[in-house]
Amino acid sequence: MPSAIRKRPAAGQEPRVHGGKKPRYAFGSISDYEKLEVLGEGTYGEVFKARDRCTGKKVAVKWVRGNGAGGHGPPDIRAITREAGCLGACRGHESIIEILDVVTDAETGDVSLFMELVADGRTLRESLWRPVSEEVTRVMMEQLLDAPAGVPYEECCVGTLIYTSPEQLEGNRYYGQAVNMWALGCIMAEMLAGGTLFVADTEEELLAEIYKLRDQISSTGKLDLEFLEELSEAGREVLTGLLAFNPDKRITAAEALEHRWFSKPKGAEHPGFVSLMS
Repeated sequence: MPSAIRKRPAAGQEPRVHGGKKPRYAFGSISDYEKLEVLGEGTYGEVFKARDRCTGKKVAVKWVRGNGAGGHGPPDIRAITREAGCLGACRGHESIIEILDVVTDAETGDVSLFMELVADGRTLRESLWRPVSEEVTRVMMEQLLDAPAGVPYEECCVGTLIYTSPEQLEGNRYYGQAVNMWALGCIMAEMLAGGTLFVADTEEELLAEIYKLRDQISSTGKLDLEFLEELSEAGREVLTGLLAFNPDKRITAAEALEHRWFSKPKGAEHPGFVSLMS
């Protein structure tokens, strides 16, 4: 990979950005790092462990393919830049991974974010993966369904495979609220189960898993999964509505919020309630 579009500042020199302000992250060169091993892969790239050739420090690298490599279309570079900026702004916070460097490739459009490597190699998901109670799930789902004013669902695009709706997997390119309602159903199930609703590496595998769920509902007349044993009937109704295979029959955000499952005042069951949208 060619070097970055900007050079790393000389030792002891603070790099500058527009307006003379200190930057939130530095620009370096991919040649400054030695790739060690792949930690994970995704739609647009991979995460791997690397070593800084100058300091010997091991880092985690989030590499994003540019120019649509991989057949999924080009990544949202603005979103990646925004992510880097947000991480840089939070630098020093003990609970947030520190961003160390950003490398871009002018030829391919690839972007690499170099970040602090978690010592024991565990991800946040692996560390915190456990079921969430129905009460907490209800509070969180109420916030997610009640989107902030001025942020229409159509602008919040699904990007992770396991949250993709069946109609999208079957080739329907229309993107409306129903797509997001399916994703919220997957999220609700994930909170209750402490694990993802579907496990798949390809669109074909995911669609097969979704068909299994559809057939199970058709044969039993209800959503009958092991992790739902303790879920109230009202909660099961909301989840079933969100995971309706037919997008025309899928519950809308407004309909869900009117459901009896959300009859309690917002946040009433948790004195320490903090809004997810704040």
